[in-house]
Amino acid sequence: MQRISTTRRALVLAGATASFALPLAVRAQSATRLVVAFPPGGPVDFVARVIADTLGGELGQQVIVENRAGANGAIAAQFVAHAPPDGTTLWLTSVGAVAINPSLYEKLPYDPERDLVPVSLVVDNVEVMVVGANAPYATAAQFVEAARRPDAKMSMASSGTGSVPHLAMEQLNDAAGIHLLHVPYKGAAPAITDVIAGNVNGFFGDIPGLIGHIRAGRLKAIGIAAAHRHPLLPEVKTFDEMGIPGVDSDNWYALFASKGTPPAQAQRLAAAVRKTLANPAVRGKLEASGAQASASTPAELAALLKKDTAKWGRLVKAKGIKAD
Repeated sequence: MQRISTTRRALVLAGATASFALPLAVRAQSATRLVVAFPPGGPVDFVARVIADTLGGELGQQVIVENRAGANGAIAAQFVAHAPPDGTTLWLTSVGAVAINPSLYEKLPYDPERDLVPVSLVVDNVEVMVVGANAPYATAAQFVEAARRPDAKMSMASSGTGSVPHLAMEQLNDAAGIHLLHVPYKGAAPAITDVIAGNVNGFFGDIPGLIGHIRAGRLKAIGIAAAHRHPLLPEVKTFDEMGIPGVDSDNWYALFASKGTPPAQAQRLAAAVRKTLANPAVRGKLEASGAQASASTPAELAALLKKDTAKWGRLVKAKGIKAD
């Protein structure tokens, strides 16, 4: 009898363990993967981690951030493109990998319009032009005036050839009729360091990556590359306001799903993103960083992707820009 009792106890314990483990396994299988094409700690990763928990609550399942860096976004893009088309694998990407890379690279291993399903815009990242704190320019108009002098040798740093900062500089060259020397760096951090040191005259960058330096007095903001002024820098005029139209370089971040994801599922995901960005805590964290929360429908994101792919493609082609 003792042996029977012991066996029964073992079976009961095994059953209890199985019943506890099964929901965990089910939950793990049904989790949504939020793929980021950059290492932890960067601006896209920051946005992903700000929205993950609240987005998971809206979807009714855990959202896990996965960093799949490399190949200028191609590794993450291919991973998401070939994931099951059930809406549980999403790619949070900046504009470059989906709207600039197709014209920058002769052979791209993915086609954003063919291989990915637009879900929703997440944030707008307005570009701001900055110079060193001791530079003699209070506005971008003054910077342009200096660059028009016959003996001027003005330079602009960028985070790399074909990056949004580089293309914003090219927009400024065309809009103002000037020629700024492009100085590409491997990432924004060394570019910013050299602008602060006065080794390069200026830089276009996302406000979230520059606001700390601006507030600390290490950099001076002199122009907003957008249609409207930014709430964190209300005193800084747009290029349009300074009579230099055509400098508009929003580095937006958006969510895409794998090809074949049903339209109804994309709509469901977009609705969850909209509710997530309406959450005061989420919106507050994003906007305190300088990112502007901005949800959209899948159709609106598809239209934005098409428009920006054409815009950046024309500029890349006109300037003969090739990826390093």
